Amino acid sequence: MACLLEVSAPKPGNVNRQYDFGDTHFEDFLLSAVAIRPALQAANRSGVAQIIWRAIRDTHRLITSNTNLGIVLLLAPLTKACYLSQKADLIAVREELAHILAGLTVEDARKAYAAIRLAQAGGLGHSAQADVAEEPVITLLQAMALAQEHDAIAREYVTRFAITFETGVPAIESGWEVSKNLPLAIVHGYLTILAAVPDTLIARKRGLDTALEVSKQAANVLKSGGVFSGAGSRALRELDQQLRMDEHNLNPGTTADLTTASLFLFLYLHSDLNDPLWPISFDQNAGETM
Repeated sequence: MACLLEVSAPKPGNVNRQYDFGDTHFEDFLLSAVAIRPALQAANRSGVAQIIWRAIRDTHRLITSNTNLGIVLLLAPLTKACYLSQKADLIAVREELAHILAGLTVEDARKAYAAIRLAQAGGLGHSAQADVAEEPVITLLQAMALAQEHDAIAREYVTRFAITFETGVPAIESGWEVSKNLPLAIVHGYLTILAAVPDTLIARKRGLDTALEVSKQAANVLKSGGVFSGAGSRALRELDQQLRMDEHNLNPGTTADLTTASLFLFLYLHSDLNDPLWPISFDQNAGETM
């Protein structure tokens, strides 16, 4: 659900219901969401890297481009933590997550590396240590620690998913409380993450200075009122247009992955069907100003 709802929301610079990329389409993300479900459903009895490998393998059978590697890397340990904690409580889930991450092995690194190679993720480059093109000799958590400076998803493993728990989930929650409209809450969460954390996909493609500038622009959209005001919506349209220039090289793809992980936890916290979130309220006109 998190994958489907995130890609459907009108987030600036990303594929959504209104925009495709030249090599990746909205439907590709829908199929990818369907593909990873069996792997995530087996999270209670599978290791993290086994979940990652199966999810990427099943996605690759349907989609040849990389649509969800970052999402899978984030959701694999999160889903397992939710299964094991069996509590819709962020503290309990995060404590369980810490144990899972600390227990990652060299074999986990080997399977995760294989999944990364299969996904053909772009912009990774080469590393003097623990290069994904080679067989690992360190644990998956150690490999993520080596990559944390240039990859926000790797940094999540090292920080016990600090962005997801401390920035993303609270932002989506506050957006939901203000609007009671999930697409708007998702865009608000996305903008909040982007403003706080320079997108590392942009940084790898265009440099850190460019990523910092995009974060500054996202912060300005929020200061203008974001999705909750006319001025903010106009600023959001301008940001969307800028991010779609230059063949989508300014696509904040890592931010979208972090938003999906945050949305996953948000939905998990509201999983009680007696919660006011259910049935989810969707305004079909939301985001038309984009």
